[in-house]
Amino acid sequence: MTILDPARIDEWRSAIGKTERRTEMLEAESLRRFALAIGAEATHAPLAHWAFFLPGPADDEIGQDGHPRRGGFLPDITLPRRMFAGSSIRFEAPFRIGAEAELVSTITDVTHKSGRSGELLFVEVEKTISQDGAPCITERQSYVYREEGAPVPMPIPAAEPPEGEEWTPNEVNLFRFSAATFNGHRIHYDRPYATSEEGYPALVIHGPFTAAKLAGLAMRRGPLETFSFRAMAPLFLGQPVFLHSSATDEVTAFRCDGTPAMTAKVSYK
Repeated sequence: MTILDPARIDEWRSAIGKTERRTEMLEAESLRRFALAIGAEATHAPLAHWAFFLPGPADDEIGQDGHPRRGGFLPDITLPRRMFAGSSIRFEAPFRIGAEAELVSTITDVTHKSGRSGELLFVEVEKTISQDGAPCITERQSYVYREEGAPVPMPIPAAEPPEGEEWTPNEVNLFRFSAATFNGHRIHYDRPYATSEEGYPALVIHGPFTAAKLAGLAMRRGPLETFSFRAMAPLFLGQPVFLHSSATDEVTAFRCDGTPAMTAKVSYK
């Protein structure tokens, strides 16, 4: 187990309050490609704001795992694994395609935890997309950094599949989502890397991809006001995922072994 230096933790926490601003034209083509990648109509694409303000590192700014190199806006945390752990989103107003928007990102917290799973660092980032000075989307994203850990076994399917709509993405689906979101993390398309370097039994389905599918399920009841999700377990290519609406305010993605992989709370306008 890695024992983190308290001085380094304090250094990483000094990033709290750091702010980054970007402006961008919200292009219809970016939205169309994102919608195609998640199997939705562009006019009703769930979590459509993820089509915009994509990361844009140069080749020499990309790390061995396919993520942008450590440092830059986010603190230079040394734990080797980084994952998107969850998000809380509020839909303030519709954004206008073909018009300029501004994204303001602020690091709001850096938290260290230590337990049975080893050392963990959580970074909270608040993001607001605005047009003409009025917020359209506010989102609080959570990233977790952790140690390498032991290899992860492939889940064993339960005798009875979980309740819910079956979703079984393939390699092309994962590639298209990576392309539409400019996500270079190799666990989603490079199987030898995912298995030999990061200890997974297969390619990993993107957390945001799963979140978009859950949001789409929730949107069948009406337009969303809030959508908050938390990743709980990885999902792997080659096994079905079961998308379940258990109540008017909750949707869940279950693995084939019955384990909840992602839960989301929703509210409606």
